[in-house]
Amino acid sequence: MTTAQPLKFEAPDQGEETARADLYGVLASLFYAPPSQHMLETIAAAPNEGDGVLRQAWGEVSAACASASAEQVRDEYDSLFIGVGKPEVILYGSYYLAGFMMEKPLAALRTDLARLGLEREQHVNESEDHIATLCEVMRYLIASDDVTHANLATQKQFFGQHLQPWVSQLCDAIEAHPQAVFYAPVARLAKAFFEVEMQAFDMA
Repeated sequence: MTTAQPLKFEAPDQGEETARADLYGVLASLFYAPPSQHMLETIAAAPNEGDGVLRQAWGEVSAACASASAEQVRDEYDSLFIGVGKPEVILYGSYYLAGFMMEKPLAALRTDLARLGLEREQHVNESEDHIATLCEVMRYLIASDDVTHANLATQKQFFGQHLQPWVSQLCDAIEAHPQAVFYAPVARLAKAFFEVEMQAFDMA
């Protein structure tokens, strides 16, 4: 299972599902590692489609990408999410769900991933409950041609169990951190998108 895929910005006529998958892919990439200068430039130049809160949030991220350098963002990423000892902001779901890393929520997640036929690739150091990995799984469940697993019911179940209970808390923690300059608008975009997903799944 790969936690970050190359960015692909599709034309709007490719449909809402492609846009959802692409946004999950962007978030996976931004949370998995600090973006390269090329990625910053790609996001800054991408069209701002859609409307409402998501359009505004994407515009803020695009502006942040246009004004930031890869070196600045790398320093911020390291300061926020890696650090010395305990990170300033933890990106793993088990911490928010259980208060500790590598707890029962991670075991339940691994069971569900195995049921979906997914497993962590050997070169990936992060555990499966990293926010980037979970976003990448959602991207897969939306974009995959595997109709057995990639369907709305599976998306709703996976999101409801492994993302919905804690992602807003993560986004709030990032946005509130005084060192979050680039990642504050990224967190606002993520929270706005996750809230749209929650509302859509509630109506599904």
